[in-house]
Amino acid sequence: MKKGIHPEYKIVKVTCACGSSFEVRSTKGEDYQIEICSRCHPFYKGTDEEKLVDKFGMIEKFRKRYKDFAKEKFT
Repeated sequence: MKKGIHPEYKIVKVTCACGSSFEVRSTKGEDYQIEICSRCHPFYKGTDEEKLVDKFGMIEKFRKRYKDFAKEKFT
């Protein structure tokens, strides 16, 4: 690596709107403010709070159509 051309790699604090904060490394060199993190995002909240949205019954249609597929294919 050439000397003097790379930015400094510093530890910065990231603060979410939900109040949680954590430290990461960044070349920006200043603290970050974010709106959503892994603690407050619905995808990362875990299986007990995870909900499957099915507005048009597509999941049920799929299950009806392919319920016997595994039985036919693998028996």
